[in-house]
Amino acid sequence: MVKEKELKSAIVQDYETGEVLMLAHMDDEALRLTIETGKAHYWSRSRGKLWLKGEISGNEQIVTDIFIDCDEDAVLLKVKQIGGACHMGYRSCFYRKINGEIVGKKVFDPEEKYGKN
Repeated sequence: MVKEKELKSAIVQDYETGEVLMLAHMDDEALRLTIETGKAHYWSRSRGKLWLKGEISGNEQIVTDIFIDCDEDAVLLKVKQIGGACHMGYRSCFYRKINGEIVGKKVFDPEEKYGKN
């Protein structure tokens, strides 16, 4: 039987405003690299690999602080966001309400960064 990768939920907030920018996942290696480099690293469940935030887009997250919850299964990263956090071009991944109303503004064009969307 193959053991499932242990992942921690990672809540990412702007270090100045407290705005929630995204939710991601981290394995032990992503957390270690984040601590060592000061730049946010995550585990991509969809791609099945480790990734440095901004490695393609340039929209890096410079980590200013890291907190862990009481169960040690979730982390909170306070970051200085360079560009947008969302691959759809918005500053935050939480740019729309549940009814579909878009409340955020695009800060970059995803086609320019990724070539497609």
